[in-house]
Amino acid sequence: MASNFSFPEMTPAQIAEGMRTYNIAPSANLRAEDIANPQPELLPNVFALFFANIVGDEPEEQLGFEVLQVIDNPEHHLNAIAFRGIFRKARDFLDSICFGGLTLRDFLRPNPRRVVDILSSVINYLHFRQEKLAALDPVVTEFDGFEEQITEFRARIAELQKAKEEHAYKEQMEEPAVQQLQVELNALKHTVQEFNTLQLGLRSRAKALDDKKEEILAKISQADFQLIKHSQENSKLLSRIVQSPEKLQKNLEEKKGVRDELKTLEKMAAHNVQEKNNILEMYTKACEKLSKHLSKICTLHETFTAAKASEKEVKALKAKNSDQSLELKTLRIKADEWQSRVHETNDRLKEKEKERDQRIGENKRKMATLKSEIESERKSLEDREREVQEKIAKAVDLCSQSDAAEVAGQKECEKIYAAFDEVYEAAKVYMEGIECSIKEVDEATLAITGQKIGA
Repeated sequence: MASNFSFPEMTPAQIAEGMRTYNIAPSANLRAEDIANPQPELLPNVFALFFANIVGDEPEEQLGFEVLQVIDNPEHHLNAIAFRGIFRKARDFLDSICFGGLTLRDFLRPNPRRVVDILSSVINYLHFRQEKLAALDPVVTEFDGFEEQITEFRARIAELQKAKEEHAYKEQMEEPAVQQLQVELNALKHTVQEFNTLQLGLRSRAKALDDKKEEILAKISQADFQLIKHSQENSKLLSRIVQSPEKLQKNLEEKKGVRDELKTLEKMAAHNVQEKNNILEMYTKACEKLSKHLSKICTLHETFTAAKASEKEVKALKAKNSDQSLELKTLRIKADEWQSRVHETNDRLKEKEKERDQRIGENKRKMATLKSEIESERKSLEDREREVQEKIAKAVDLCSQSDAAEVAGQKECEKIYAAFDEVYEAAKVYMEGIECSIKEVDEATLAITGQKIGA
């Protein structure tokens, strides 16, 4: 089948078979004789079935207000109005496929030849339409599950919208608790900062106490060293004691002074030890207080981490909500794209049909112009061929005449060459005779001149 639409004439049998194929036959037992000898109701019934089954136009059962205003008894004219509507639709349809000239005579008093032409154009159009629909089947199969996908997308959008609303409701319900947690979190942050400053102060005080403890321990070790040194000196002095009472008294007094000094040093050492014990007790109490504060800080830190985790969960829920909203937007965009693609395909189909009709009209006009041009060129070529043949005949005659003139010229040239040779020979003989006579005259003149000189 040709790819371009045309409506060549078909036989009544082919027309009847095509009408049964496309379900536009007025009766199931339609025969070729019914088309060869058409009845007045054939074309109206065929076009009514065509517009109902192929085009999809429902017949107008109710009359418009304009018709009711014009006609007095519209119920008596229902069939005539329906017949007029079918005729107008058929005329517009045939004009659209470049088959014009439909009149009411074709419907009321059909001519067999005219009916065959009209039905041939309709069947050929249906063949052409079937071919184009078959070519568009891959596109239709590609978008076959589009409606199901749209329903799935809409159901998915509804679910996501419902989840979004539930999440927003939960978020709204949990907003006071979140605000309260935020206040508690801020208070805990403030207390943590206070405890951190307190901990830094306690650490500095503990460091100062450690420094004092080290100084006291250094002093105690120095005092012990001094005590050992004094005991050694005491032993040395005892070994040096003499028996004299004055010296002994003097040594005793010295020893008493040393002993008193040692007692004062011992008291001072005991006092230092007591101070160290008090400092140690204060350190232990401070450590206990620090451990309590640390336990409180740990509990506060746990509550702070829990608040952070809840805050992170809130942020994750917000991010999830935003992702779901983005998914909804993408799904809506995809649905709009699919809808736009469907509209584009429909528009392309309409544009292609319009382009096809325009191309058909242009091709017909071009064919008509080409036919006229070809006819005119054929006639001009025939005239030129005749002129060329006449010119060729004249050229053949001229060639034969030129050949004959050439042969005669060659003969004349040969004759001229022969006469020239004869003249040349005669002139040569004449010149030789003249030379001989000149020589004789010269000899005679020489002889005469010699005689005259001798005389």
